[in-house]
Amino acid sequence: MSTGYTDKEAVAGLDAELPMIDCWPNQFRGYEIEIEIPEFTSVCPKTGLPDFGTIIIRYEPDEFCLELKSLKQYILAYRNLGIFYENVVNRILQDVVRACKPVRCEVVGRFTPRGGISSRIRATYMKSSSGS
Repeated sequence: MSTGYTDKEAVAGLDAELPMIDCWPNQFRGYEIEIEIPEFTSVCPKTGLPDFGTIIIRYEPDEFCLELKSLKQYILAYRNLGIFYENVVNRILQDVVRACKPVRCEVVGRFTPRGGISSRIRATYMKSSSGS
């Protein structure tokens, strides 16, 4: 089956250099933080057309919390990056987990309709009992 998409588009944006997400020491345990980014933009790696959506990051911090200014700079770097929706959500999850090592994390991408179809992508992480 041919879709017209290549491996180049499939992996586009996954290894792009993005700004580092900073963190600060958490003072409490057992609570959830939800961050909503309603003006997310990126670019379709196939057509070059802009994609728009809302990104929601929910996490339970362990030792560190995400620093919002650096998160904003990180998210803005997607603006001209060619990357599929699914890769956006999974890449953000990986980068957030790498930065703050939360107890658990969920990233949801709600992308605006294109051709009458809207997409909602969800990726989750749960720290293992061994701490990795």
